[in-house]
Amino acid sequence: MNRRSPHTVNDVMTSTVVAVGPEAPFKEIVAAMKEWQVTAVPVLEGEGRVVGVVSEADLLAKEELRDEEPTMIGQKERLADYAKAGAVAARDLMSSPAVTVRAGATLPRAARLMAEHRVKRLPVVDEQGVLKGIVSRSDLLKVFLRTDEDLAAEVRRDVVDRFFPVSRGAIRVSVEKGCVTLTGSVRDAALIPVAERLTRAVEGVVDVRCDLIAPMTADVAPRP
Repeated sequence: MNRRSPHTVNDVMTSTVVAVGPEAPFKEIVAAMKEWQVTAVPVLEGEGRVVGVVSEADLLAKEELRDEEPTMIGQKERLADYAKAGAVAARDLMSSPAVTVRAGATLPRAARLMAEHRVKRLPVVDEQGVLKGIVSRSDLLKVFLRTDEDLAAEVRRDVVDRFFPVSRGAIRVSVEKGCVTLTGSVRDAALIPVAERLTRAVEGVVDVRCDLIAPMTADVAPRP
């Protein structure tokens, strides 16, 4: 990953995706999940438009409610679960409309969607809703595999060189296991918190320690 931040869903998504049609039978869906080792599959209609998603949770309703004696109150409270427990095809099992994301979306945007809707993966679609890939929680973590050298180069290029063109030679950027340390002297104290915030925003950075100082504060004695 040598591209500049921000990375997008397109950078980390999986393009080869197992999917099923609306009429796919229950056992076929289970078999596909096992073969591809996934926890959910998109349901496609027409030219590949995503109309829903079948997850393990959707399938487990059949097993969970198999030997339960339903009460009238219980059925009303869990109407959707009972409907899925009796379903035999993807059309009646899927959660719809599907929660999807565009390939150009930022990784934080995808992460927020997953958290908001409590899902582990998102189908990636184009403007017409046609499937282009899938992004999972583990995919979003790929940015943390960037090397320390890669992170240091981006911080120096996009933060130090950009905001401190005069004093950049006096600034040191060091990175260890994703943790960035900025040290040195700068002319404008007001830019120090900006530098820290932008460094923290670099994809793959785990933590930031900002030890930059400005001449006007360098000689001030520390408080006891």
